Amino acid sequence: MTKEELIKLKEDFMALSDDDKKERDLYLRGLAMGEIQGPPVGYPSIDKPWLKYYTEQNIKEDIPKGTIYDYIKDQSNWLNNNEPNLNKKIALDYFGKRISYAELYSNIEELSNKLLNYGIKEGDIVSIAMPSFPETIYLLYALGNIGAVANMIDPRTSSEGIKEYIKESGSKLLIVVDVAKDKVKDIKSDTSVEDIVAISAADSLPQPLKTLYKLKNKNKLDKDVFMSWSDFKEKYSSETSIQKPEFKENRPVVIVHTGGTTGTPKGVVLTNENLNAASYQCETAGYDFQAWHNWLNIMPPFIAYGVGNGLHLPLACGIEIVLIPAFNPAEFDKLLIKYKPNHMVGVPSHYGDLMKSKKLNKQDLAFVIAPVVGGDKMDEQLEEAVNKYLKEHNCDYKIVKGYGLTEVNAAVAACTSNENNKLGSVGIPFPKTNISIFNPNTEEETQYGEIGEVCITGPNTMKGYYNNEEETNNIIKKHKDGMEWVHSGDLGYMDSDGNLFIIDRIKRIIVRADGFKVFPSLIEDVINYIPNVKISKVVGIRDLDYAQGKVPKAHVVLENPDVDLEEEKRKIIDTCMLKLPEYYSIADLEFNEELPLTPIGKIDYKKLEEEDLKKQKEKVLLKK
Repeated sequence: MTKEELIKLKEDFMALSDDDKKERDLYLRGLAMGEIQGPPVGYPSIDKPWLKYYTEQNIKEDIPKGTIYDYIKDQSNWLNNNEPNLNKKIALDYFGKRISYAELYSNIEELSNKLLNYGIKEGDIVSIAMPSFPETIYLLYALGNIGAVANMIDPRTSSEGIKEYIKESGSKLLIVVDVAKDKVKDIKSDTSVEDIVAISAADSLPQPLKTLYKLKNKNKLDKDVFMSWSDFKEKYSSETSIQKPEFKENRPVVIVHTGGTTGTPKGVVLTNENLNAASYQCETAGYDFQAWHNWLNIMPPFIAYGVGNGLHLPLACGIEIVLIPAFNPAEFDKLLIKYKPNHMVGVPSHYGDLMKSKKLNKQDLAFVIAPVVGGDKMDEQLEEAVNKYLKEHNCDYKIVKGYGLTEVNAAVAACTSNENNKLGSVGIPFPKTNISIFNPNTEEETQYGEIGEVCITGPNTMKGYYNNEEETNNIIKKHKDGMEWVHSGDLGYMDSDGNLFIIDRIKRIIVRADGFKVFPSLIEDVINYIPNVKISKVVGIRDLDYAQGKVPKAHVVLENPDVDLEEEKRKIIDTCMLKLPEYYSIADLEFNEELPLTPIGKIDYKKLEEEDLKKQKEKVLLKK
């Protein structure tokens, strides 16, 4: 079949009526499952080859409707069939304070009433600048329960940054961790905020930890500015005659903030359906989630990865969550030994740190069922090393790679089993999600193995950027097939089994003065395999010999820096020249003791670019 015939066949498929499309989907699933003989059309969005890894129930069953609180609360029926008493089934473990599912539901419902009595109404936005405390979880679900919206802010954000987020949202109530109180003490004068509630890490601690914490951390509140959490709870009744609003479809429930694909900070508006769809698809993807399992939550609640995959998913499965409000990668090993988690989510650097631990040398990691990694592309060398490490420590599972972005509520694809866990891939799309590759210039869909921009459509897609229609339209675009696709800004390809491979960010592509394009990740893949290289990051720096254009510069961290660095540099450059095209030649190489990381543990390549630009400007000034 020629390409023109394939395109015509695809157009015919798109022209089908809704009823016929249902038949088409069944037919294509049959093709994918091998139940029907016939030629695939050659386009991932039509063939959906990943469906062969799912059951018919996964594909056909509807996602339950309701608020995010309804969603986790409905699990109580399932839990009751397995646990005779919800008071015994632990939902949250907070430094030894064990909070049952019955307590969780009760606390959420009581707080719902207190918020209604305070005056929070349907559609109101409450700003929350908090790490993963039990109160953070109560607030998230209580606000969803009464039709309000949680505006999640990183408490490490600057005073001006927090102020901008507040102004944007129009919040009259701000709830903040007390250690960040000085950042917001003057915020009432410049924003819509009327009340600030300060919550301490000690508020939910068990005794005697609570006493010890208060002795060491004497955070006195100015009562004229702040209300303590205990005062807020005492002031507003847990009983109310105010009726909570009925559930409405596509109603916002949370705002998380991201630089998105353009780098400009934006508020991503996620609905109840977004969070529930993300959880449901993970639940039904084939992972082993059992109510007696526990989940190590090290991702913060103010990012989609933390809200959707770190909190909502395990609570929907009736799993016990171990809350780690301030995760220190250097103590990852201690957490594994102490809690023996069955499930955990992290970024690639977390697993790199794990392998260096002497404490884990003789530890049996058979308890680990799903060691999930996301948030950033995992280097193939690191992936192989982690898989080897896990196997040597009796873990039956490979590292579970996933892919997503904030605008689609984190994960939309993952390795659902060892069967579809190909080296270098980020897995297959979830059963209700469609992912394909499009030419970034023409928006024409590519075929298997062809590189283009990764685009996503499905129930995880955000409602939009808050009060920013222009940027929303820049990332969600209607294609010729009539569907609205989220443009990820990532370059990748898909193989004929539905496995997705990410190459690089489009914005990271280095365009040389002669027009040739260089993918930094390809250089990193070569460098990272060289003995004594721990990790590398390649960025583009200005080509000072031309009016425009950039050239690659490598930042390298060595396992053992006590070597002849000039010889090491020559070895790296020579290896790259041998294994890569000539126009991929490294123009500069710098050895670093460590590479800068973002707050969630990704290598901060933007910071490296900024530092290199500053160095180049200084060199030019010196020459003058």
